[in-house]
Amino acid sequence: MSGDQIRASGGCHCGAVRFEVTVPRPATAQACNCSICAMTGFVHLIVPASAFHLASGEDTLTEYRFNTGTARHLFCRVCGIKSFYVPRSNPDGFSVNLNCLDSNDGLNIQVEAFDGRHWEDNAARLEHLSD
Repeated sequence: MSGDQIRASGGCHCGAVRFEVTVPRPATAQACNCSICAMTGFVHLIVPASAFHLASGEDTLTEYRFNTGTARHLFCRVCGIKSFYVPRSNPDGFSVNLNCLDSNDGLNIQVEAFDGRHWEDNAARLEHLSD
């Protein structure tokens, strides 16, 4: 890991699902206004698959897909929290919920608004985040 990255950990509410993520410094996260993100308060920190590690709880995850079925919404079947998922915009990466990180200490993350209600018009803005 280089000096312009930091390792962070997080998980679900009950602790059954735990993950680690390598976050670039600085990084940008997206506060999306689509139906599912607005209802759950999900703030997207999209990273390449190589920057994400599921530490525990794989057997505790349950999956929900809707619309195109590309996005893999993964929830803890114990507490119901979606701490990360495989996003439609970046099916080769992960979107970690910034609100599910244990700490923001040492992170340099700017949160920007993302118009997910008009996803088709805006999705290309996110494609580079899992590179």
